[in-house]
Amino acid sequence: MLAKVKSAAVVGLEGHLVDVEVDVASGLPATTIVGLPDKAVQEAKERVRSAIRNSDYKFPGRRITINLAPADLKKEGPAYDLPIAIGILISSGQLNSDLSDSIFLGELSLDGRLRHTHGILPMASLAKDKNLATIFVPLDDAKEASLVEGLHIFPVESLAQLVAHLQGDIRIPEYFRQANWQEEIHKDHAFDLSYIKGQEHAKRALEIAAAGRHNILMMGPPGSGKTMLARSLPSILPPLTMGEAIEVTKIYSVNGLLPRDTPLIVERPFRSPHYTISHVGLVGGGQWPKPGEISLSHHGVIFLDEFPEFGHTTLESLRQPMEDRTITVSRARGSVTFPASFMLVRSEEHTSELQSRFDL
Repeated sequence: MLAKVKSAAVVGLEGHLVDVEVDVASGLPATTIVGLPDKAVQEAKERVRSAIRNSDYKFPGRRITINLAPADLKKEGPAYDLPIAIGILISSGQLNSDLSDSIFLGELSLDGRLRHTHGILPMASLAKDKNLATIFVPLDDAKEASLVEGLHIFPVESLAQLVAHLQGDIRIPEYFRQANWQEEIHKDHAFDLSYIKGQEHAKRALEIAAAGRHNILMMGPPGSGKTMLARSLPSILPPLTMGEAIEVTKIYSVNGLLPRDTPLIVERPFRSPHYTISHVGLVGGGQWPKPGEISLSHHGVIFLDEFPEFGHTTLESLRQPMEDRTITVSRARGSVTFPASFMLVRSEEHTSELQSRFDL
């Protein structure tokens, strides 16, 4: 029997619909996953097998073929555990439910509980764009999914609970976002320009830079307060709009940097990479491209302390994103464009030839 369950993949910062097709057929017991899966997806068959058995369901001792379609789209991460488990239960006749307008996301533990999964926000946005009204996510990720309006969000604690819900035995309470995101904006900053005494000329320069979204260079001896001034810059920038907050949250969600208790980034980012950072760490990249520091500082500030110590190639890579406000990462498997609209603050102890090469 063939079963189809909808899930999603994240490429760059955008979600793409994935059909999880499960076929349980006669033959020697074996489980095969096809459709360009990475190592984490390949290991899903072991997690799913234990989760199904520990949830008091039967894992079929037959030949199981799992196809993640479209086959030419890379699949990574453990978010496919839940749809694979549901597909196996449907294909083996242990579950009968209409799932045509539902999408399933979540990593399974061996006892059948659902764990936190990265990239829920872009995948929830995809569900809305594809007119999929219902989304099942891990309990810890319900707040993040609720940032997308117009979806029926069901926070799932375990596989057994979800199957009971789909069979109509119990009902999982639908999750509704209680607070307005504007009420969660933190008015107090760890570093505030009002805390700094003196340095009137430097503070005036920061105010002008903040008003016009200009980049800025600070020079001075060690201990003169360059780092403190730079860290205080976000405190005089305007609050994030809802659209900006969603963009920043997507980046942090995909990178796995979104705090568990903070489903929405409501403060402008401040990133301060060390000068030993690699080119990939700054602009993004990897086998499956991920955002780098300049994208993590989107709609915020990136501070390059000891600017002359950064590598030549690393500094030259800042030209395109400073002009276009985006960065395109090209690899053999394709190209991904990440947003990179940031304010660059750099500091150095002495004037160098780099100052003439970067007219900021």
